[in-house]
Amino acid sequence: MSDLQWNLTTFERLTSHQLYAVLKLRQDVFVVEQQCAYPDMDDYDQQAAHLLASDDTGRLIACARLFAPGVRFPEASIGRVIVAERGRGTGTGHELMTRSVAICQREYGNVDIRIDAQAHLQAFYEQHQFAVCSQPHMVDGILHVTMRRSADSSAAGTGVC
Repeated sequence: MSDLQWNLTTFERLTSHQLYAVLKLRQDVFVVEQQCAYPDMDDYDQQAAHLLASDDTGRLIACARLFAPGVRFPEASIGRVIVAERGRGTGTGHELMTRSVAICQREYGNVDIRIDAQAHLQAFYEQHQFAVCSQPHMVDGILHVTMRRSADSSAAGTGVC
C-alpha cells in the first residue's frame, strides 16, 4: 500500500479516535481473528511510542509500540506489531518494521532491540536481522519466540536473551 500516512506519537498525544482505532485493530486481529483472549490493555501503552500508518481515508492500517531500553526489557523493544488484513501482502509490514527499527535507533541510540514474536512470523522478523534467542514458549495460547536484533546491524542477534 503506497501513500500511507505515518505518525509517531506518545500515548498522551493519541487522539481518542486514534486510540479507539488502535485498540479496535488489535482486538480485531489478536482477539477475534487469532481467537486469543488475552489482556491487551497491559499498562504499557502509556510508556510506549506508537507508530501508526493510516490510508488516505484515515483508516488505521498498521501500528506498533516502541519502548526505550529498560521499560519492557533491558534492550529497546518493539511490540504489538500489527497490519490490518486489507494491508497484508502489500509490503506494509516490512515498512512498519523498517521504520520501527530506525526510530528505535534514532531515539534510543545504538542498542539491541528485542521482540517477543509469534513463532509463525519468525522468518518475517529474520528478514529484519532479528534472531531467535529463546526456546519456543506459549503466550496466551499462541506459540512465541523471543528474538533480538543486535546493535551491530551487520550481525543478527547472538542467540542469547
